[in-house]
Amino acid sequence: MEKVLILSGSKSDDGIVEKATKVFEAFGIDYKYEVASAHRNPEKVDELVSQTSAQVIIAVAGLSAALPGVVAARTIKPVIGVPVNAALGGLDSLLSVVQMPPNIPVASVGIDNAKNAALLAIEILALNDHELKVKLQEFREKLKE
Repeated sequence: MEKVLILSGSKSDDGIVEKATKVFEAFGIDYKYEVASAHRNPEKVDELVSQTSAQVIIAVAGLSAALPGVVAARTIKPVIGVPVNAALGGLDSLLSVVQMPPNIPVASVGIDNAKNAALLAIEILALNDHELKVKLQEFREKLKE
């Protein structure tokens, strides 16, 4: 049963998603990755979001970057948006993710920074998982070396 659902708007985002999956694998976090576009297959997005057992959702999207907002509108679970550098240096995507309307928040990380999205998801999960909290603390300690 996945703790994190990763959605990307396009198969071309696989390289960015891999940055997150490597982190989850290193921490022993179960995740599920699916490609589902908010524009091309919104029914699939709805189905994935409504049926997931995940506690956190990461949505990776470029260009209009609608996916994180669409996901957030359909769940009360934390959604982390990863803007992709698909055009305009990724600034268009970044602005789309962070400029959500009031009452429908999406957390955002830097452009193409799925690694930080994974670490943020782990921080959220660690709030209720002591073992994961310890792993995260050990990870942070290694950064100081």
